[in-house]
Amino acid sequence: MKSWRAEGICPECGNQNLVTDPKTGEVSCPECGYVVMERDVDRGPEWRKLEDEEGDRSRVGAPLSIMYRDHGLSTVIERVDEDATGRKLTKEAREKMLRLKKLDQTSQVNSSETRNLQQAANVLEIYVDKLHFPQSVAEMAMTIYRKALKAGLVRGRSIKSIMAASAYAACRLSGMPRDLREFERAYPLVKRKTIAQGYRLLLKYLNIRVPIADPAIYVSKIASRANLDQRTVQEAVRLLQEATRRGATIGKDPVGIAAAALYMACQETTQNITQKDVARAAGVTEVTVRNRFKGLKEILEGEQPQSTV
Repeated sequence: MKSWRAEGICPECGNQNLVTDPKTGEVSCPECGYVVMERDVDRGPEWRKLEDEEGDRSRVGAPLSIMYRDHGLSTVIERVDEDATGRKLTKEAREKMLRLKKLDQTSQVNSSETRNLQQAANVLEIYVDKLHFPQSVAEMAMTIYRKALKAGLVRGRSIKSIMAASAYAACRLSGMPRDLREFERAYPLVKRKTIAQGYRLLLKYLNIRVPIADPAIYVSKIASRANLDQRTVQEAVRLLQEATRRGATIGKDPVGIAAAALYMACQETTQNITQKDVARAAGVTEVTVRNRFKGLKEILEGEQPQSTV
């Protein structure tokens, strides 16, 4: 039987006059009612008509975005050598347009706040590219940075560090498994100690309420890097839930706790892996895994840690 895609016919009755619903994208046959396609690609024009007149067509631009210093509303003067009718411009006209173009570029980044936002957006783009932030997290990070700039927290401090702290705060608010070590590896010019200082500054002056990080969100990432199976991941999550219930995760680095739980789960599921391999996959030291593993084992097995005098 001939394909309806090639011939544009109904596969049931052979009718060639198919009807497309512009709102739902359904392609159906008006004779027998057979739905040929439930959803189709809109191949219509990019413009939309805002008035009733047939000739009034207005192009739709890009949506507003907080990622840009001007929310994406700025325009630029393009370098052209001819007018609207296609005739070549004179030398005097070209020099005049070049001067106007330079003045336009200068006026757009004239204020210090505008230059500040532009530099911050460039830093944020690095983190978005290296750490694979979704658009929602990137916009939240820029929103936090704009609040910090308005509150005067950026004055006298590095733009890079406050932007990195804002991105880290956005990750914490969104529940994304990103730690300070990953931020430092993505952009080595900003150290994790500096990011932590900026993060505490944002929490203090912007009244940001960040939920306590759940170590379980780091388990899958560490297990993927260490090539551990799903059974071990589930056992590690169960151990973390029990440790959280007993208060063993309070005040501890969530990445280190997650690595220790995975190592403990590997022992229970008889997977052959060393503390060094788990530490490398988690991005922490082997000593951290050993200490967190010892603390988890004491609490989960009902043993109380020995106090030192």
